[in-house]
Amino acid sequence: MSDVIEFNDLKAQYRAVKTSVDARIQTVLDHGQYIMGPEVAELEEKLVAYTGAKHCIGVASGTEALLIALMALDIGPGDEVITTSATFVATVEVVALVGATPVFVDIDPATSTIDPQAVKAAISDKTRAIIPVSLYGQCADMDAINAIAEPLDIAVIEDGAQSFGSTYKGRRSGSTSAIGCTSFFPAKPLGCYGDGGAIFCDDDALAQACREIRIHGQSRRFHHTRVGVGGRLDTIQAAVLLAKLEIFDEEIARRQALGARYLAAFAGHNALELPMIADDRTSVWGYFALKSPNRAAILDALKAAGVPSGVHYPEPMHVQPAYRDKCRVAGGMAETDRWSSQVFSLPMHAYLTDEAQDRIIAAVLAGAGAA
Repeated sequence: MSDVIEFNDLKAQYRAVKTSVDARIQTVLDHGQYIMGPEVAELEEKLVAYTGAKHCIGVASGTEALLIALMALDIGPGDEVITTSATFVATVEVVALVGATPVFVDIDPATSTIDPQAVKAAISDKTRAIIPVSLYGQCADMDAINAIAEPLDIAVIEDGAQSFGSTYKGRRSGSTSAIGCTSFFPAKPLGCYGDGGAIFCDDDALAQACREIRIHGQSRRFHHTRVGVGGRLDTIQAAVLLAKLEIFDEEIARRQALGARYLAAFAGHNALELPMIADDRTSVWGYFALKSPNRAAILDALKAAGVPSGVHYPEPMHVQPAYRDKCRVAGGMAETDRWSSQVFSLPMHAYLTDEAQDRIIAAVLAGAGAA
């Protein structure tokens, strides 16, 4: 068999940025400011410039970003937060952690992101926030959701854990609503070498609340003005992100080229439902996810060909044991249920070669035609 195909080749990426990453980490080791060192502020400034948001608050993970955002908005028991069941658990667990009720609505089958009309129908007098998830690297229809929320004074928090670097109507993910959150988990389009995340917003008071909450609710050392968490982004992770940011746009371009090759190869195949990127958006392909009623056969064919694959995600949140009794399901979930039973993900990273991608494509087509 030819070279091993990686689902996400972080080793190849490290080789591409080794000089810069090593130098950045060495600088941190030399100055010894491992918590809230100067690299954190430098990264926040560069991410502000990148996204166009007024404020960036670096935090310990994408989950902490969402949790801190909810805490800054004072969302808690008795409140409802509308979101999608087609997501990773972090989107939902933070709502439960603050004592609020997750309200699940169905998805747009073309993009697998939350359906704005379903959001509108689910609003109650308890609704305090909406969390659209920018699934697989593409933003939800944020303007439609903002238009529903703003007249009702409902906060919109973008869960952009998989979409940092993508655009919606020319605006970067993270700057499409009142608050944007992202993750820098290693496998994300922009990832560090541990956990990390960021919050983006334009409101000064909200930004200050997030900054205080991430450091145990401190407005100054040992003076606690609000309940907080230990949610800081550590300095070495900020250093890694600064190094990777230097080549991030090049990596996005390569991911988009690979996404286009996948789409062209699978176009017109009846057993494969392709992801649709809306005309007013771009995707960073956090995952390349297809849907097929022949999923089992395709996964078997991929395994036989030595190609890694994934299912993101096999069980929607509204049926998960931890949340099915703590949530409200608004309307039908037919598209979400179909998505979870058919979706599967292919290798996607900036260091995937055309030759390796051709092997992946051949295996998918073989499996899709086998059932």
